[in-house]
Amino acid sequence: MPITPRFIHIQPEAPEACEEWHVAGVAVHCTPARIAGVAGAVALMTGAEVHASSPEGKLVVTLEGPTARAIAAQLEVLHQLEGVLSAALVYQHGEDAASMAEEMGHELQPQGLH
Repeated sequence: MPITPRFIHIQPEAPEACEEWHVAGVAVHCTPARIAGVAGAVALMTGAEVHASSPEGKLVVTLEGPTARAIAAQLEVLHQLEGVLSAALVYQHGEDAASMAEEMGHELQPQGLH
């Protein structure tokens, strides 16, 4: 399927209305000739970000959304992009929205990592 610019809205209109929030890490492998196009398409996806890429066609992507279903929908879109050979879910974490808004203090971090 050719890559055409379009916004893919996964997040709800009012994020504070969400009861939970999910974050996922995805390893994407695409053909080297399509890496710029795939990275550009990911940039158009709501809640998606490319953190790293290699000339060999590998990208590190994070996805965020209000439900596990939203993460699955984003992953499906990644699979359908032209040039994508695989999009593997490496990590997913879901948390209630109230916990995501809490600030973590230094007392929760091991010494020497500040």
